[in-house]
Amino acid sequence: MSISADHVVADQEPVFRLLADPATYGLKEAVGRIDTHGAVVFLAGADVYKVKRAVRFSFMDFSTLEKRRRACAREIEINRATAPELYLGLVPIIRRGGALHLGGEGETVEWAVHMRRFDEEATLDKVAAREGLIQPLIAALAEQVAQMHARAPAANPPPGTLRKVAQGVVAGLDESPQVFAPDRVAGLDAAFTEAFDRLEPLLARRAEAGEVRRCHGDLHLRNIALIDGRPVLFDALEFDEALATTDRLYDLAFLLMDIGARGLAFEANLLLNRYLIACGDDPPFDGLAALPLFIALRAAIRAQVLAAALGHRAGGERAAAVKEARSYLAYAEEALRPRAVRLVAVGGLSGSGKSTLAARLAPLVGPVPGAVHLRSDVERKRLHGTPELERLPSGAYSMAMTEAVYETLRARAEAVLAAGHGVVVDAVHQRPDERAAIAEVARACGVDFLGLWLEAPVDALARRVEARRGDASDATAEVVQWQAGRDIGPLDWAVIESSGTPDEVLARAAGLL
Repeated sequence: MSISADHVVADQEPVFRLLADPATYGLKEAVGRIDTHGAVVFLAGADVYKVKRAVRFSFMDFSTLEKRRRACAREIEINRATAPELYLGLVPIIRRGGALHLGGEGETVEWAVHMRRFDEEATLDKVAAREGLIQPLIAALAEQVAQMHARAPAANPPPGTLRKVAQGVVAGLDESPQVFAPDRVAGLDAAFTEAFDRLEPLLARRAEAGEVRRCHGDLHLRNIALIDGRPVLFDALEFDEALATTDRLYDLAFLLMDIGARGLAFEANLLLNRYLIACGDDPPFDGLAALPLFIALRAAIRAQVLAAALGHRAGGERAAAVKEARSYLAYAEEALRPRAVRLVAVGGLSGSGKSTLAARLAPLVGPVPGAVHLRSDVERKRLHGTPELERLPSGAYSMAMTEAVYETLRARAEAVLAAGHGVVVDAVHQRPDERAAIAEVARACGVDFLGLWLEAPVDALARRVEARRGDASDATAEVVQWQAGRDIGPLDWAVIESSGTPDEVLARAAGLL
């Protein structure tokens, strides 16, 4: 990567030559090297050494040895919270007897972050491109992010911080009129202004409530690796506390944007929903109002960064980068486009495919990245303090407990709708009063309602529930037979035949949206 000489303040080439030499590590195989604008990374056998560049930018200052030491130490401190197995320590590069050495006693001339090496093909951007992001991986990733945010200390930055970020991004986009049409940049600027004018009171309330925290700051797929079968967050932003101190949903939005912009709308929506589930009793439903703005800002930043790097590209590589930058601008525009908010309720006997359909419908409902999916089976387990895949005792399915579950679904749906976000509620809804109550939530919130009732032969339902594995539902074939013997009463919801493939069922339901 080319770094402008205007930004380089010291000659580090002797250090780079030392770290690029296999003999430094007693190796015979070549040492890999990765260059970024702020660091140079050396891949040496089972080890990684990362040196901060001696550069000074408006947003990053590594101009002195002490500043680089502090940045290395801070990187280790921050990232050990999520990846302790990767960050091994701080190592000096020293001069002794006129020669440079990695570690040991002598005059320190540079510092390096020492890391354990992992498979470079295991970062989630490469996993997504190669094989997609499977649902268990997304659930595990959401759990890791939620735990990181729960541990993060709260902070209270100056008001208007994100608005200033947006203004800087728009100014950056304006500097590339050959890439971004000026009228579209002006339209994005107007949309940002409207969104901040509307949402700044909410952002201030969230800051006062402790929702602004010292987050990861650079949470995208390339900074997450699949190690020993689990997602590991690494390379958190260390050089600017202000940039990394933000609303936790803005931190999450980088990851949602990175997934959604790849055309993985289902996966982005699933990540949001698994994150909300991982938050337990207090999910940040109020912040959903700002999520489209957060996602749009993340996309616009990536568009700006890509455009700013075009000077180092040529030919087909440059044309591809221009196309990619424009696609991120389009994604930002789409995220800010007003969308109708609605409540969709999916009902039917156990085994009818409610949860599968609800999850597949959710990306199509309301603002990006799609609706919050509220599921009775998950809420019942949460109310009992029971892990999602652990079977509940029969007493947890009493009439009183079931009514509490439905009341919780309605209260949570109301909270999401109040934030201007879409909701898909997934529960049996066998009784007329249950169906009427969820429809009343939509009416009271002034949004459209769509009720979908899934039907299939009882023997097919029984086979489905018996075949289920790794799911929150505790239903059995006996439960299906019991449900089938109950009268559902007058039905004013749209009836959908749930036989066929999930795609076919989705097409039938989506046509009603």
